[in-house]
Amino acid sequence: MTGSRETVLIVVRGPSGAGKSSVAARLRAAYGRGVALVGQDVLRRTVLRERDIAAGANIGLIDLVARYALDHGFHVVVEGILTADHYGPMLARLVAEHEGRSHLYYLAVDFDETVRRHATRPQATEFSPEDMACWYRADDLLPGGLEHVVPQRSTLDGTVRRILADTALTPPGRTPRP
Repeated sequence: MTGSRETVLIVVRGPSGAGKSSVAARLRAAYGRGVALVGQDVLRRTVLRERDIAAGANIGLIDLVARYALDHGFHVVVEGILTADHYGPMLARLVAEHEGRSHLYYLAVDFDETVRRHATRPQATEFSPEDMACWYRADDLLPGGLEHVVPQRSTLDGTVRRILADTALTPPGRTPRP
């Protein structure tokens, strides 16, 4: 088993430019210390400099980092595109073996909106809409109905408020602020 009964595991998935990293950062800011962010891009692109492949080393590294943080009493937010075919089995095992509460979210954003949002990001010049089209998978949900689907119309603040409410991820004596 992984983590303790008190730890919360949150997974935020969706297409490139959907707002996953922004949601994860806001969740951490709302809670404060004690939340580990496990970002797919950080581990895959920065740490390993690896392409996203079916048996990539980053899949095991994401799993390892999330489990390590949970085992040491941190709440964990795993975020990334995390395609269902490559990452689904790892995420299913992680959720099944986590002793605490697990909450999974899929940010359902259509391709045109991901391109629009991407143009406003600092890394807008790192990859093109054509690159994004190769990665985009509409409604790439994990099997088994594990995820809450967050619709495109949900604002960043609204999404963060929803996740904080669903997960009760609020330190004792504090009111969450998105």
